[in-house]
Amino acid sequence: MRCVIARFPFDLTKIEVEQSLSGITPEPATGVCVTIGRRVYPVMQVGEAITRQSRRDFTSVEMHRALTRLGFTCHDARPVTPRWDARADERVLDW
Repeated sequence: MRCVIARFPFDLTKIEVEQSLSGITPEPATGVCVTIGRRVYPVMQVGEAITRQSRRDFTSVEMHRALTRLGFTCHDARPVTPRWDARADERVLDW
């Protein structure tokens, strides 16, 4: 499928994207993410791997659109939950 990213046309397939990310460890998920296989990647990391361009050259909206058209599931990153509960500390200190 032909996708335009950073004003450059790319002929991409879903299999090519999966293969190009097979050896890459996902960065911590922030902002818009995409699920590829069992891993969750930030769309900007995927865009950099696919286009071999700097992340400053394209936007997450362009990558979101291209990856969705290829059949991947894009979503927002899950919010980070704290490891401890502040209310539990209040009970210990009798506040």
